[in-house]
Order: sequence, then structure tokens, then C-alpha cells
Amino acid sequence: MKILRTIYISIGSNQGDKLRNLQNAVDLISDLAGAIRKTSSVYQTKSWGFESEDFYNICIEVSTNLNPESLLNTLLNIENSLGRERNEKKEYSARNIDIDILLFEDEIIFSPNLIVPHPRMLERKFVLVPLTEIAPNFRHPIEKETISSCLDNCTDTSEIIKIKEEITRPSSLLERYNYIAIEGNIGAGKTTLAKMIGEEYNAKLVLERFADNPFLPKYYEDMERYAFPLEMSFLADRYSQLSDDLAQFDLFRNFTVSDYYIFKSLIFAQISLQKDEYALYRTMFDVMYKEINKPDIYVYLYQNTERLLENIKKRGRDYEQNIESSYLEKIHLGYSTFIKSEKELNTLVIDVSDLDFVNNSEDYNFIINQILER
Repeated sequence: MKILRTIYISIGSNQGDKLRNLQNAVDLISDLAGAIRKTSSVYQTKSWGFESEDFYNICIEVSTNLNPESLLNTLLNIENSLGRERNEKKEYSARNIDIDILLFEDEIIFSPNLIVPHPRMLERKFVLVPLTEIAPNFRHPIEKETISSCLDNCTDTSEIIKIKEEITRPSSLLERYNYIAIEGNIGAGKTTLAKMIGEEYNAKLVLERFADNPFLPKYYEDMERYAFPLEMSFLADRYSQLSDDLAQFDLFRNFTVSDYYIFKSLIFAQISLQKDEYALYRTMFDVMYKEINKPDIYVYLYQNTERLLENIKKRGRDYEQNIESSYLEKIHLGYSTFIKSEKELNTLVIDVSDLDFVNNSEDYNFIINQILER
């Protein structure tokens, strides 16, 4: 579990489309650094320390799992990606975007690359006014005074004007959903993605206990003989786990991510069971299905069969190595039929065949944004 820290950041712009520059910075910080908890109003001020166009400034509160050095590097990369051109003489100058770390919880940091609290924040109304708007009672770690009191004591006489335009605060998965179910074929990466989301958002994880099923290795050796006991045991275990885990209130984790949904049982049963076995199985399933909480969003990760076989081989489970492509295609067809027919679920299909969300943060953020935009 990653520790989330509360930080405060100042963002300014006085070149080009200043509002758009601020919004782009906020969106990228949300994607790459952490969840945006609060955004201040936009304030217009004269350039500070040099003659140029007026600045638009905001402050934001961010919940991040990055350490200070990583956070600084991330923000510098965001500035670069937005076209920030730095003055090698380190003089004040016009800029399309300027992002500064003001406060990193109550830490005091003195390093060659980063000083926190920001050493000049108490001298600047264009920082203190928007910061007071979102964090009036936060105590400055060195001054031991609230930000509101620091503003009252500030000697900066610059005029600062709140404009009517606003920056849109990006919402996070925590705000949008209480329960996300992630599904996919064998080897699609559903468990890996569920764990990544769970770690980033400190979510309650509900992971399928397939390794504890004694029938699974036997099933891959003799599918016809062990299909029914396997599917019945999986159904009972999934029902028990989802009923218990989704019903329990967790004081510290009210966001749940699972790497399966109980309908998975029916999909696999359709493939593996004989007609009379399936009829009995379906009767049991229908009774249980009525009692299970539905996810706020059901995410299906599609991987092409070639990639699935590569992933299965790579993870090296002995009992999976003889799985044939035709079996994987039947499973995908089962999911496809379910997705088309199940109208009660908020379903999102994401093709991850060409994505590497484990090693490429852009691919991971693409998936998160797909879920958010849904």
C-alpha cells in the first residue's frame, strides 16, 4: 500500500492562452502526480519582479504517493511537455507555465534541487490569496502560523483580481466509483491492473482465489471429468467472497476493485459443461446472482489470442501451458455475448492488445482515463 501525502502547488501563466495553459497543467498533474482535491479560483496579477503581461495564478491541493524528488521531476517534465522555456540566467521572465511546490504536508526540505516550504511564498499575494482560499487553516511548518494569518501579515501590496473564469478540477476514480470489476480472458492482465489501481488508490482488493481450487490442475488434465465440480466450486467460492467482501464496511477503504465478477462463472460454465449439467448449474447461479452487488463499472480487457498465449507462457503456470487458442476464443466469445446481452451493467471494453500498462505509465494512464470518461 502506497502512502498518500497532501501537497500544495502553485501554477501560473502569462503567455498564450493562459486559462488553457493552467487547465492543461492541472489535467497533467492529475494524470501523472496524483488526485486533485481542491482548485482555487483564478487570480490575475501584475508580473512580479519584471515587466510583462499579467499572470493568471491558481493553487491546487493534490494527494500524491510520490516522494518529493519524484514529484519535482514529474512537475518539471510536465512544464517541459507544455513548452516551458527556461531562462538560463535564472532571471524572472514571461512563461507559458510555471509550477511550484509550495508545501509537502508539514515537511521541511532543504536539498540542492528543492526547498520546501517554498522560500518566497510568504512574500507573494498571488500565492497566498489562492492558497488561503483552499487551505486557510494549514499551518506553515516554519512560521507555525496558519496560511490565513500569513496572508494577513504579508507586506506585498500588489493588486490581485479574481476573474470569473474557472479551472475544471479533474475527478478521480475514488470520487466517481465505489466498486470497479475488471474482467478479461486468461492472461489478459486483469489481476495485474486491479492490483495497480488498488495500490495507487489505496483500494480494497477482491482477488479471485483460483490458486486454492484443488480441481483446477485436474481440470486442465481431464476437462470433461472435472468440469462440473470445478465450476460448482468456483461459483460457491466467488459468491462467498463477493458477498462477504462487498458487504463489509472498511473504515479506511470505501473504494473496492475486484479482478472478476460473478458472471464469469456462467461464461466458463457455458463452455465446459454438458447440457444437463449446465441446466442445473444455471439454476444455482440465478439464485446467487440476485444477491450480488453490481459494480459501478464493469471493465473488460480485450487481448488478442496471440498476446494471451504469450502472457500465459510468460507467467509459467504449469497447468495452463496446454491451453489451446480455440479454448481462449470460446471464452472471449462467451464474454462478448454476455456484454451484449447484459444491459444492467455499465460496461467498458478496452483493447489492451497493443498496450503495456505495467511498464508504460502512459498506457496505464490511458486506461484510467478511459474508465473516468466512461
